[in-house]
Amino acid sequence: MNQNKLFRLTRIRLALSYAIVMGLILSLCAFGFYRAVFHAHVVALDSEIESVAGTLHDSLELKLQSPGRLEPLAVKLFPNIDNCGIQATNCIQQQPHPQRHLLGIVTKTSYYIRFFNTSGKLIANAGYYPEGLPDIFNQKTWQFYRDNKGQEYHQITLSLHTQNNQDWGYMQVGRSLEEFNHYLDSVKLILVLGLPMAMAMIAGASWWLSGLAMQPIYQSYRQIQQFTADAAHELRTPLAATGATVESALLMSQIDPEETRDILQTIQRQNQRLTTLVVDLLMLARLDRQAQKLQREVCCLNDIVSDLIEEFEAMATAAGIKLTSSIQVNQNVNITGNCDQLYRLVSNLIVNAIQYTPRGGEVTVVLDFNDYYAVIKVQDTGIGIPKHELTRIFDRFYRVSSDRSRSGGGSGLGLAIVHAITQAHHGSIDVQSELGKGSTFTIKLPLNMHLLDGVRSTYLFKMLSNAKHK
Repeated sequence: MNQNKLFRLTRIRLALSYAIVMGLILSLCAFGFYRAVFHAHVVALDSEIESVAGTLHDSLELKLQSPGRLEPLAVKLFPNIDNCGIQATNCIQQQPHPQRHLLGIVTKTSYYIRFFNTSGKLIANAGYYPEGLPDIFNQKTWQFYRDNKGQEYHQITLSLHTQNNQDWGYMQVGRSLEEFNHYLDSVKLILVLGLPMAMAMIAGASWWLSGLAMQPIYQSYRQIQQFTADAAHELRTPLAATGATVESALLMSQIDPEETRDILQTIQRQNQRLTTLVVDLLMLARLDRQAQKLQREVCCLNDIVSDLIEEFEAMATAAGIKLTSSIQVNQNVNITGNCDQLYRLVSNLIVNAIQYTPRGGEVTVVLDFNDYYAVIKVQDTGIGIPKHELTRIFDRFYRVSSDRSRSGGGSGLGLAIVHAITQAHHGSIDVQSELGKGSTFTIKLPLNMHLLDGVRSTYLFKMLSNAKHK
């Protein structure tokens, strides 16, 4: 229960960390997006105002004759120019034409134009002139204004000259930012509403991803738990047998030499079982760490197979099983690896085949090479393995069925060691089995290129010799 709570808390921390980080990244991206949109529209707005102002400026300067005075011909350029009510030397008032726009460029509801003389006095205005806009002249080129209603405007100031190049005054062209601000408000609204939705999706995704991240850890923890329980069970069995034997011996008042010998033999068998189990566990631990570099050397697989056949011949004969070898090459098949581990690999497969093959059966060890691999096959006519169990036979302490039980003397580590040694030598292992007909374990170990070339050269020479004799 405590472990489950720890895993749950760890998953929550992972999900929160991921959500917070992604939320910050998303917020920064949203802010950057808004700033980019704002900047792009400000640049576009400035370009638009500058273009309109430049067109008006170039068209108007050609008609100006006297400084500070708008000529009637110049006034015709504007649909609703008005300088009445302003103290000026001239007073021109023109009623707006309902169908005319400012030079045909912009609508009168967006732009306004103001004219100032050289002393900064307002002479006239045209277009959509907002109320409450300050009349104080500011010669700064670009300006932002706000009227008494809070509406914002952006304007540009350009100097005007007469036809004889005298200073006439100034013209200010401004535009309402209502449409611009409305668009930015829409962008803000989308970001404000979209960000929580995105955060909710990120929270869900982070919870799912944290679960995926925790699965290998949880599975590894379960495997460690199972391994610890299995190892304790395997160690407890011989220890209990040894303790019971010693306890029964202590209860005897007198022990004759024959009983003493039997007791010592029992203790020796259980001690040997414990020793074998500890050695197997230590080997698996070293192979798992992979920190210890293998003492690699050139290993002759022909010699390993031949020695093991000779070593286990007596064991096979006692079990009523025929043990044979089939070496398909006439040249030594050498690989670079750890000879002791390779010896252990093949011996575990042979012992496994003998233990689970009924009397009268046969075990065959085949040595061959294929492409860039040395191939070792251990075939038996034993009890076989169910197909649904094939994926788990290399798990530690795993036994397939009651037929593969502790009665055979195995600890369930033999095939796990075979798999670990094969991986340490960058090889592969495959098993094919059928219930009641036997199993075939195939090991492929990579060959060195120069060693492989020697084997192939021998085969080529042999084929050429046979062709000549024919």
